[in-house]
Amino acid sequence: MGLQRVFGGQVAGQALVAAGRTVPADRRVHSLHGYFVRPGDSTKPIVYQVEDIRDGRSFSVRRTVALQNGQTIFFMSASFHTGERGLGHSDPAPNGLARPEEIPPLSEQLKSHPDRLGMWARVPRPIDMRYAGGGSGFSASGERPAQEHQRVWMKADGRLPDDPLIHVCVLTYASDLTLLDSVLSRHGAVWGPGGYLGTSLDHALWFHRPFRFDDWILYDSMSPTAADGRGLAQGRFFDADGVHLASATQEGLLRETPEPPGVP
Repeated sequence: MGLQRVFGGQVAGQALVAAGRTVPADRRVHSLHGYFVRPGDSTKPIVYQVEDIRDGRSFSVRRTVALQNGQTIFFMSASFHTGERGLGHSDPAPNGLARPEEIPPLSEQLKSHPDRLGMWARVPRPIDMRYAGGGSGFSASGERPAQEHQRVWMKADGRLPDDPLIHVCVLTYASDLTLLDSVLSRHGAVWGPGGYLGTSLDHALWFHRPFRFDDWILYDSMSPTAADGRGLAQGRFFDADGVHLASATQEGLLRETPEPPGVP
């Protein structure tokens, strides 16, 4: 992300890759639950240790610990399943939204406001994100309308290998980009000076159906509650045909930040 602190989605995605490389080839991840324990340093290597918890007839469970300087910065449990025949249903995706091709990329919007957004306007973005209604939490004016749902089209900024594990890991990375922002959007609040700083505390994902993350996917998120400086956010991923692909839940810490001197 171009910052000294390691992005949490990166650690979670890499931890899932490490776990996924140890299970039988016929098993795909269906859920993960992770905790962010300490901030990671992007200038230092991260060691991922995978513990084999169980290999059953149709399920495998792994626990991955991410370490820096011998200390745990993140740990995660992930479950893998062979897949079986059974019931199937899915709630519909939101409708009436602008298509991603009709929306300018977030990276272009941020670059037009370097004075207020600073480093956030210059950070390389491996995920192409396009907000379908409302606005992002990185507002040049420091304001945005309050909204219950935040809806973002996203995909990898480039073609990915065919390996399904890579696609679920990139979604894991991307799921941490905007989920906590849905807490702020309930209040019309923004990130940065005069707004809020946030950090992920824990993160959970459920993968319902196969997908490619180099195709457009809609991330629909909302926050049912916030209290005591923490906010809970929930999200759903849909493909361009409205099929529900994955679900996410996260709790994060949110703290107010002062306006810098000289900013009106």
